[in-house]
Amino acid sequence: MAQSLTAKSAIPAGVTPGEDEVAHLDLKQLIPVLIGLMLGMLLAALDQTVVGTAMPHVVASLGGQNNLSWVYTAYLLASTVGVPIYGKLSDIYGRRIFFLGGMVVFLAGSALSGASQNMTELIAFRAIQGLGAGALMPIAQAAIGDIFPPAERGKWQGLFVSVFGLATIVGPLLGGWLTDNGPVLGSLVTDTTRWRWVFYVNMPVGALALITAGLTLPRQFHRRRHVIDYIGSTLLIVWAVPLLLAVSLGGQTYAWGSWQIISLFAVAAAGLIAFLFAEFRATEPIINPRLFKNSIFTVSTMTMFLVSAGMFGAILFLPYFTQDVLNETATNSGVVLTPMMLGFMFSSIVGGQLLSRTGRYKIIALVGFAVATAGMFLLSQMTVNTSNGELVRNMVITGLGIGVMMSLFTIVVQNAFPLSKIGEVTASLSFFRSMGATIGLAVLGSVLTNTLPTNIENNLPAALKKIIPSSQISSGLGNPSSGGGSSLQQAFAKFGPEGQILYQQFEHAIRVGLAQSLTEMFFIGAVIMAFGFMLTLFLREIPLRKGRGPAESAPQAAQDIAEVAPVEPVLMD
Repeated sequence: MAQSLTAKSAIPAGVTPGEDEVAHLDLKQLIPVLIGLMLGMLLAALDQTVVGTAMPHVVASLGGQNNLSWVYTAYLLASTVGVPIYGKLSDIYGRRIFFLGGMVVFLAGSALSGASQNMTELIAFRAIQGLGAGALMPIAQAAIGDIFPPAERGKWQGLFVSVFGLATIVGPLLGGWLTDNGPVLGSLVTDTTRWRWVFYVNMPVGALALITAGLTLPRQFHRRRHVIDYIGSTLLIVWAVPLLLAVSLGGQTYAWGSWQIISLFAVAAAGLIAFLFAEFRATEPIINPRLFKNSIFTVSTMTMFLVSAGMFGAILFLPYFTQDVLNETATNSGVVLTPMMLGFMFSSIVGGQLLSRTGRYKIIALVGFAVATAGMFLLSQMTVNTSNGELVRNMVITGLGIGVMMSLFTIVVQNAFPLSKIGEVTASLSFFRSMGATIGLAVLGSVLTNTLPTNIENNLPAALKKIIPSSQISSGLGNPSSGGGSSLQQAFAKFGPEGQILYQQFEHAIRVGLAQSLTEMFFIGAVIMAFGFMLTLFLREIPLRKGRGPAESAPQAAQDIAEVAPVEPVLMD
């Protein structure tokens, strides 16, 4: 008994046995741990970017053009809803088992996706990939919180976030090269199915990550009573999946006012109400609604939701502007987005260093939002006459603003809660970040879909308006770069030699109309970032902890923590 009391007295307040084990790693032990965590994050980030360039080849091989969006949606749904569940479970059982387990599931999904024989199989196997990926990024960030006190996390979190920027640059380039030049392996990979390598390439990277993390990650065991929130986990899926489906399909596959979309929103609303009711009553809720009593958590969650909505909108649609408006020769988004991602990586690393050195996170966040707002506004002012230099400048400014915020708010939230809650709050923040990205993409994509036909029609010469009906413009714009589709080309061919001139005028109208629709989206992104700036004004700043105990000189923070994280009994061996 005396031995148990002595062991307990040596543990910092708010830290359960096992959690503090990873705090005492020397440099020789630390470097392999960080490498293992970064390889896991790279694995998930690379997969999000490497697949896109292979999709035309996938459709040509497997068919199922109408189901193409589900290849992305299935992955996103599975990874998003898994994030808070993994985070909570990792708080209870430790990071190691779920980080390694997530990699195993992800690699299994990758191997199965590469072997898919039809689009239905690919969609199902991509969902398996997503289930694994949902564990990797949030648990890696939570593990950094286990290892370093908040005052030191900035320099490491910034480095980890830069992995995403690197994957955004390398992924599409690698995917394009593998699709065109991947080796043929008999019946497994033929000349027409080289696209399978975009999934198989995960296997050697994943094997290295799995071995490295398996050998280096500390074995954590959290010795406290726990209750699994099965009802909350189920209800989370009940409301989150229909909501994500509604915003993904609304305005694209179905009209926003259709019964399908309205039904999905109704199910999501009912599920959310039931989820909140269950979580307020749960002993250990999967997403604790009481976390929002802490104003730092509330503001950080809302701002990260907005950052993701604006950032992923820019990443997805900038290649359209570069290739279809400016007629550049870049054939993949890796080349197009390189300036923005370089700015993103630079600012995430430098911002993390500044945070660690100064401890002042509010001013860094405000500067980040101000720069991001300026960058998105500059993007919104582009036209068909924008030069390459102006485009690069605008992308670099946008990347510099967004990059500094991606790791900052994770540290801010972790600093406001005890160590035993790091997995839960980090995963909750990641969940709302993913929700922001999905909803932002859906809203911006709907803006593009709804405004593009009108903008093109407004830019058509009067003679062309008589030739091309509005309905034909709308039906021929599935691919903006297609010039309106083969049916329109045939219509112009009927006019003989003058038809070529008329078709060139039509193509110019498409470029101008697409530029107007895209810049409207970028302006919405600027408004989103400006709103994030205003929200950050309400962010309460408390000192970053230099150790593993509560923050100093932060009585209000301590009160907030006490309200959402009561002291739990500890069972000693």
